[in-house]
Amino acid sequence: MLAIASILSRVGTLSWSGHRWRQRWAYWLRRGLLLSALLGLGSGLSACRESAIANPRHVAIDQTWELEAGDQVAGYRVAASLGDITIQTDGAVVRAPFTGEVEQAASGTDCVFFSSPEVPAYLFRFCGLRQPRLGSVAAGDRVGRAKFLHFATLRRQPEGTWVIVEPSEMVLERSLVPAPR
Repeated sequence: MLAIASILSRVGTLSWSGHRWRQRWAYWLRRGLLLSALLGLGSGLSACRESAIANPRHVAIDQTWELEAGDQVAGYRVAASLGDITIQTDGAVVRAPFTGEVEQAASGTDCVFFSSPEVPAYLFRFCGLRQPRLGSVAAGDRVGRAKFLHFATLRRQPEGTWVIVEPSEMVLERSLVPAPR
């Protein structure tokens, strides 16, 4: 960051025609607004690039209900539906229960699907995550944080569709870091 500030301060002293331009440049530089804008633009573009690389995972669920996670009701997003369990985690870290893959869910930006070769017939859906980590993860790696974690367990059917089954307490225990007492 100091290198960027150094470069910008040198650019600000170049002799451009007109004293007014140098004054305006120095004003913005002193205020730090130019540097903040450049750094914000850089981090914003890198975040866009990462999310553009991974395609959201579409999962064909063999069950339907009138309201499902991701639907809208009166302008509000449904966060959980039948088959999901919601846990008030108060911002706790959510960890990978096994070594596996975290993929963005098509139903929302705060939802991911977790799959693992250790349990190949199952998918786990975690919703309510802030800044989820996508890609390959080891068991215990941070996947995200959640105030309220919406969790569902899906089991693959022989024809390739998925059904939501009873949530696994063991997977949830491996995924949640106990709150400090």
